Amino acid sequence: MLLSEVGYARPATLEQALGVLADYPGARALAGGQTLVNVMKARAAAPDVLVDLAAISDLKGIELGSDGTLELGAMVTYTELIASAEARARPILGEVCAQIADVQVRNRGTIGGNVCSNDPTNHLPPLLVAIGATMTIVGSDGERSVSAEEFFLGVYMTAAGPGELLTKISVPPGKSDGFASVPIGRDGTCIVNVAATLDGGVPRLAIGCVDAVPVVLTPDSVAEDTVRAAVRGANLDPPSDVHASADYRRHLAEVLALRAVAQAAGRK
Repeated sequence: MLLSEVGYARPATLEQALGVLADYPGARALAGGQTLVNVMKARAAAPDVLVDLAAISDLKGIELGSDGTLELGAMVTYTELIASAEARARPILGEVCAQIADVQVRNRGTIGGNVCSNDPTNHLPPLLVAIGATMTIVGSDGERSVSAEEFFLGVYMTAAGPGELLTKISVPPGKSDGFASVPIGRDGTCIVNVAATLDGGVPRLAIGCVDAVPVVLTPDSVAEDTVRAAVRGANLDPPSDVHASADYRRHLAEVLALRAVAQAAGRK
C-alpha cells in the first residue's frame, strides 16, 4: 500500500529537529524507518511531518568512557554497534543486535528506533532493562535521564513524550550477561525473550514478550530451582496469539530464563 501524503524535514541539528517537532504536533521522528514506514503503509499511523534524524551528528557515535561506561547515540545502527570495537566492552549488545532480522534491516535499523517503538516483541528493551542502561531524553524543557526500566511505559509507549527525542543510551560496564529467545522463524521478532546479568552480585532478569513492558525479576541465586520459582512467582499473564498460547509463553519464560542465567554465569 502506498503512503499517505506527508511532509518531510531533514534537520541538521538537534535544535532544528526539536523546533520542527514543536511546530508540528502531528510530526514523528524518523530514525531507520523499519517500523514507522511499515506502520504508515498499513495506514495505522499518519504523521503530518516526518522529521528525518539521519543528518544529526549529535545522535551518532559510540564512546567508551574511562570508567567503562558505554554511550550509544540513538541513531547508531545495529550494524555499526556489531562492528564497534568500543561496544565490545559490553559484548552482549553486539551479540543480540546480530540476532535482529537480516542484514538489510540491521544496516538501516537504529538502537534508538528499536527502543522508542517499544514493540513488546523487540530484542533490545529487556536487554537494556536487565543491564541497567540509562536513557537521555531531550525536549524544549531541557535534558533528563531515566532508567531503562522507567523508560518503557506500555505497548508503543515510552517516557520520550511528544516533542522529545531520545538522544543517547548509557550502558554501565559489565560482562556477565546472557540473552535467550525463541523468535518467529529464523529472523523474526521474539515469541519470548529473556535477558540476564550477574554483574550486580545477584541475578537480574528482564523477560520480554509476556507483558506490555519487560518484567524484571531478581532471584536470590542462579540455582535452577530458584530461577524457576522466581519466574513462576511473577504470575505472568502473557497474551495468546497465532504464534503461541499464553501457557506456552509461560513455559518458554522459565526455559529461557534458565538459559540466559546459565550464559551469564558462564562469563563470570
